[in-house]
Amino acid sequence: MGTECHHADGAHPGLKGPALSHALALAESRCAVTQERLTAPRRRVLELLLEANAPQKAYDLIAAFGEHGEPAKPPTVYRALEFLERLGFAHRIESLNAYVPCRMDGKGHRAAFLICDCCGAAEEFEPDFSSQLAAAQQAGYQVSTITLEARGRCAACRES
Repeated sequence: MGTECHHADGAHPGLKGPALSHALALAESRCAVTQERLTAPRRRVLELLLEANAPQKAYDLIAAFGEHGEPAKPPTVYRALEFLERLGFAHRIESLNAYVPCRMDGKGHRAAFLICDCCGAAEEFEPDFSSQLAAAQQAGYQVSTITLEARGRCAACRES
């Protein structure tokens, strides 16, 4: 990834400034409604995910965790990631073993990702799985999760 890219960095920017503050405030509000706590470590991991311009591996989050350069202890970040996934604030992209913030408000949707093989960006979208779910139900299955990851090149990489 990244070796073929010739476009400027920032083609897939993360959140900064007021947009980041707004997203964190929304997360706080959603936690209050569900009587969950967005503790300082959970908030920091979510902040790092929201600021990132590409999927983040747990060890990248561990290294970037401290405001003054000190890394976090791995269990702190892994527990925060589990919490963020459970509440729908983040998704794990299986093929990359990395995490991204939920861009679809996390409310019980089935996420899917378009992953750029050039720059590593991952764009979330909500696919229509109605026919697959109907077929599963007809076969007697109760589907609990679906993961869809499509790989290719994003518009910015194709234009460069």
